[in-house]
Amino acid sequence: MPKNKTKRGKGRLVDHSDDESLNDNASVISMQSDDCGGSLEDGADDIGSVTERYEEKFVQALENAQEKSIQTRLGALQAACEILMLRFMPDTVDDRKITLIDIIEKALRRGKGAEQANAAKLAPLLSIQLAGDDIIPKGLNQTLIVTAQDNSVSYEARAKCCTALGLINFLSEDNIGDILSHMKNFESIFCGSYLKGDHTPSSASAEAAVLHSAALGAWSLLLTLLPPGDFVSFMKERTLLPTLPNLIGMLRSPHLEVRMTAGEAIALVLECGRIHDEDFMDEHLPDLIDMTKQLATDSQKFRAKRDRKTQRATFRDVLRYIEDEISPEINVRFGKETLVLNTWSMHHQYTAVCSAIGSGINVHLAENDFLRDVLQLGEKLLPIGNVTSKQSKLEKHLINAAAFKARTISRSKNRDKRSAVIN
Repeated sequence: MPKNKTKRGKGRLVDHSDDESLNDNASVISMQSDDCGGSLEDGADDIGSVTERYEEKFVQALENAQEKSIQTRLGALQAACEILMLRFMPDTVDDRKITLIDIIEKALRRGKGAEQANAAKLAPLLSIQLAGDDIIPKGLNQTLIVTAQDNSVSYEARAKCCTALGLINFLSEDNIGDILSHMKNFESIFCGSYLKGDHTPSSASAEAAVLHSAALGAWSLLLTLLPPGDFVSFMKERTLLPTLPNLIGMLRSPHLEVRMTAGEAIALVLECGRIHDEDFMDEHLPDLIDMTKQLATDSQKFRAKRDRKTQRATFRDVLRYIEDEISPEINVRFGKETLVLNTWSMHHQYTAVCSAIGSGINVHLAENDFLRDVLQLGEKLLPIGNVTSKQSKLEKHLINAAAFKARTISRSKNRDKRSAVIN
């Protein structure tokens, strides 16, 4: 499954958010896009003025991100992230990409905690805006790797760095050697949730578990870029990639995030391997099925009710794929289009992009050609529906105005006749 800029997203699938039920094998997510409304005459002007205001706020945020005050820089990074999540404005970003990379790098190197986390959050948004421009990983990879592996940095910031590193390289990288190198770096982080030497679960803290989950999620995202034949060879070598027993051991983690991410990663591993070899890792299936069944029916009271529900839903899907090779199907509706996620690979790719863009995902799915190509949506639709809608509103207004005028004239004549009779 070679990866290039014109064919993206082919392969498998993974998790979605808690709000998107995976209890059924087919789910539907509906996303309503923002509609500024307005009349036909002033619609274009309104859109232009809104875009200009966002651009002005973005430029101001970049200026503030270089101030001496920590709070000013932090607020600026948050504002820049929010703007790039909600608006697609590649020209504005492209004109300032060197400045943006410099701001992110300095924040990662010199900042602390929240500032580093928000700087890492900004990095993949640049890649999404700039169609996977390779200047972004070239400028930020090393700093992100160092920060993610630095034990003195907060777990939250390190987790954000892992997520950013995975996504910017997913969107721009096509060298298998570099992809494997990044995956190895991620394994050096999430191996902290492997079983101990005596086969007991890891004693990692809840904060460390968030980091391990983020690193494993980024590893899984890059896995979707590997050709199935090469992937099977790498797994058999047992040196370049983690073994399946190690991943299965992570299912015994005391932390929900690790268990769920590991379960989805295992489904992804099996999906990729089975494309090339239908008997891939069959020797491990009995133990894996037993463990997955336990998690899919877990009712232990010491776990939170919400956690139990989420875990059972996820592992029912994982178990269904392991036993019957049936992937959960999710339809993401936005506007008049539908994005179908019917493999673990596609689901994982969409989830990674969606987690970066947040509430602005519908805007980018509709307008961002590069992202549409990554998610196999094809050419974007022309806004015929919106024009027709506005024209029909205008026509309706004119018809109502004409009817009102005719009614007024008619009533005026009747009033004149009544006045004549009375006189």
